[in-house]
Amino acid sequence: MSIELNPVGVKCNLQCAYCYEDPMRAAGNFAPGYDLAAMKRGLAAEGYQFSLFGGEPLLMPIADLEEMCRWGFEQYGSTGLQTNGNLITEAHLALFARYHVGVGISIDGPDELNDVRSAGTLEKTRALTARSEWAIHELCARHQAPSLIVTLHRGNGVGTRLHRLKAWLADLHDQGVRYVRLHLLEVESAEVRRQWALTENENVAAMLDLAHFGQRHPRLHLDVFSDLDKLLRGRDSTGGGVTCIWNACDPYTTRAVRGINGLGENINCGRTNKDGVDWQKAETEGFERQLVLYDTPQADHGCRGCRFFIACKGQCPGTAIDGDWRNRTEHCGVWMRLFDRVERDLIAAGVTPVSRSPELPALEAIMLNAWREGRNLSIEQAIGILHGHPADQGAQEHGDHWDAPDGYHHTDAGLEIHGDAGTTVMHGDTPHGDT
Repeated sequence: MSIELNPVGVKCNLQCAYCYEDPMRAAGNFAPGYDLAAMKRGLAAEGYQFSLFGGEPLLMPIADLEEMCRWGFEQYGSTGLQTNGNLITEAHLALFARYHVGVGISIDGPDELNDVRSAGTLEKTRALTARSEWAIHELCARHQAPSLIVTLHRGNGVGTRLHRLKAWLADLHDQGVRYVRLHLLEVESAEVRRQWALTENENVAAMLDLAHFGQRHPRLHLDVFSDLDKLLRGRDSTGGGVTCIWNACDPYTTRAVRGINGLGENINCGRTNKDGVDWQKAETEGFERQLVLYDTPQADHGCRGCRFFIACKGQCPGTAIDGDWRNRTEHCGVWMRLFDRVERDLIAAGVTPVSRSPELPALEAIMLNAWREGRNLSIEQAIGILHGHPADQGAQEHGDHWDAPDGYHHTDAGLEIHGDAGTTVMHGDTPHGDT
């Protein structure tokens, strides 16, 4: 879980062609302003370390930014900040060091690789990209290396540009950058798809190329590949778990992202605001999306019959087909092929992935039943329930103790699963019964 403080709403000094906040801008839903005291009250109610987010949070006057970072440091020992980096000055760098601010920078590469993140003209865009690169180098030189978010698209994900992206990442790795999150392009318009979107084959090729690159630079953590490995090993609660896109997100509550706006109100992750409205957070979390996707044929944008379903869960609703959160991700073909590759690698290493385990039907049943009851489980927690030790590491990290839900009973014979389809008894690794 992360707490995102969004004082400036969707205001930004860039005009990135692919920004998922564009529907908000098109609808005219800009933040009315912010109140420092109200934001502190909202954050105090959450009681958790937060990160400043936007739009572009560095549009705040530096005195207000410093006050929020100072307060966050006093309350929680540190804060975070996600920025495009081109507004960072020496004064910001001093502030970051003083209040232990962990900086994340969104940038898609050097020079022309970052042109999609436009400042209006090519000259201005290149100048601001250079400023972002300067900020990265300065943070590394001061032993405050930032993390990066890099979105793959036609400007940086094919041919010589992909090779240049890898060379740039290798250089930053040598300077001290250790964490990079790779994003597939979230498409918000037909024009963005035409001009910037990679094909399925190009996305897969780029991701596999970057996976091999990561193996040659083991200190550079590309979290998407470690996520895939954890999910198929059933270790998705271990070591901080996996990123939010794999965690059965409800677009009306977005559990993984607790947002606080400039007035101290709870809001959701902006990736799901396809209608241009920044809805307040619903009080009750639901898993209708996962339940429907499990039973909907793939031809109708569902996931029925996919052996990777409990790992993927339809992926992020922000990337759903036609912008409709009820559908699976439009990147399904990419993720299925990447899961298949990781699955084959695990089998070759002598590891049985969850997707090929004889326990898969029982694990699916456990997770589906929990979702029906309004509870979310990791695969690791479901495995714990299946084997009679539900207080696994992932549950402990979240303060939960997961007992077998209704319809599941541990017996001397194994785990009995009772449902409309009949009864299944799990003996060791093999399901038996009339399901």
